[in-house]
Amino acid sequence: MKEQSLRSVPGIPTVLALLLALGGALALFIYGIREHDAAFIVGALILGVVALFGMCGFYMVEPNQAAVLSLFGEYKGTCKDQGLRWNNPFYSAKKISLRVRNFESGKLKVNDLDGSPIEIGAVVVWQVVDSAEAVYNVDDYESFVHIQSEAALRAMATSYPYDQHEDGKISLRSHAAEIAKHLTEEIQERLAQAGVNVAEARISHLAYAPEIAQAMLQRQQAGAIIAARTRIVEGAVSMVEMALEQLSARKVVDLDPERRAVMVSNLLVVLCGERGTQPVVNAGSIY
Repeated sequence: MKEQSLRSVPGIPTVLALLLALGGALALFIYGIREHDAAFIVGALILGVVALFGMCGFYMVEPNQAAVLSLFGEYKGTCKDQGLRWNNPFYSAKKISLRVRNFESGKLKVNDLDGSPIEIGAVVVWQVVDSAEAVYNVDDYESFVHIQSEAALRAMATSYPYDQHEDGKISLRSHAAEIAKHLTEEIQERLAQAGVNVAEARISHLAYAPEIAQAMLQRQQAGAIIAARTRIVEGAVSMVEMALEQLSARKVVDLDPERRAVMVSNLLVVLCGERGTQPVVNAGSIY
């Protein structure tokens, strides 16, 4: 079922014409009564009934709204002309909003790729682009959008880990743009048959489930400490190597292997320690 455009008649001129017809019917009826002419009376009644029935063909179309028209259950077309419009009074009109809308899903509890329970929620921005599909392909398109969006969010959340454990690996917390793109595509695929276009979908809430939140926080802290220590050790080793090379190149001091080992140890303690070191001054000979 695809949307088809249907032309309509401007409402204001049609109202005036029908009112004029009603006035003419009333005048004919009065004339028929005075002249005792049954033909005028019957004609006036027929004209009045037709004009009154024609009044049933009016409907209002607001900006960014569409009227889906059907005749005895058969889809005839969609009118998007704004203002007061008129069509066949036998048509039934169903109004559909074409405005951009958004909703925020509830906090869903799912397992990520690593099997850890997490809470996740998303904001979805959507718009009806095919009124016929929205009305006839699904029972309730608004409910369909909400349910399918949450289903897509669940499916997407199980495809990625919460945290990035390896460089270059996409995770829910570290790659917001990639996750939003995947979520948008996942929802759009499910809503295509409902005549809905998904403009944007982004995660609005992301957290570990309460029962493991404390343990995962400690894990994150441990990972951060290990990463920081790794950087510190790498920098310290580079600085010690540079110091020994410059001392040797400038012939400041000639160190035997034992003294070099002591110097390396002292430098690493100074560079890697969490607190400031207290120097010990040797007043005697170093030998």
